[in-house]
Amino acid sequence: MKAPAIKISSAIHAIEESCRIVVGALLEVQKYVKVGVTTLELDKIAEDYIRTEGGDPAFKGYKVDGKSFPSSLCISIDEEVVHGLPSNRKLEEGQIVSIDCGVKKNGYYGDSATTYPVGEVSEEKQKLLKITYESLMLGVSQATTRNKVYDISRAVQTHVEKNGFSIVRDLLGHGVGKNLHEDPAIPNFVPPLLYRSRFPNDKLIRGKALAIEPMVNAGVFNVKTAKDGWTIITADSRPAAHFEHTVIVEDNQPIILTLIS
Repeated sequence: MKAPAIKISSAIHAIEESCRIVVGALLEVQKYVKVGVTTLELDKIAEDYIRTEGGDPAFKGYKVDGKSFPSSLCISIDEEVVHGLPSNRKLEEGQIVSIDCGVKKNGYYGDSATTYPVGEVSEEKQKLLKITYESLMLGVSQATTRNKVYDISRAVQTHVEKNGFSIVRDLLGHGVGKNLHEDPAIPNFVPPLLYRSRFPNDKLIRGKALAIEPMVNAGVFNVKTAKDGWTIITADSRPAAHFEHTVIVEDNQPIILTLIS
């Protein structure tokens, strides 16, 4: 009985170390989220920090359908939901920018995302950031052994929709560990009956690391892929926000590994 406990503890420790670097990278990048800074500059700041701490950027070189993601961060502005490519584009007053960061160290991954305002933003964007973060924390609170996947989904969806926003259906949270994306898939909505076989309502297991990540649109929930083949954007060009924590499932309350103090 003791051997599995030691193994789980060792894995959690390794994930925690990767998450520590993720948090440090996000804190470093946050200092430079200002008007006139390019997203490519933010990407370099994060990569330099990650490598200095002995980690590897988890997203750089990540393969999807034979393509390799070229950057260390996913940086998505306004109507860009996730997977935005860093470039020479300069941040502008009034934008919101999602920074998604992943790190691999000692064979284990950590993953987190935050959406920042650039200067003064509209009331709608302020509310969007607030509700998205609140929905994340409500979802995180359900990550205990008493619950199943849909308890997380329901908590996120209910809060988002009662506040007039919509949940992206095409993108999911996930398990994380030796792979960046593991089971279980964690939808941010309770799937209709016909689709539940695609997203099993698994019981949450103590010691499992989950990346919970609501992606919330100000308008319709529909999204599409931009011409670059990576960036996911809202179908109606209205803004979106994205927050994410890596957490460990526990009996009474989860352990959040990516809290930014």
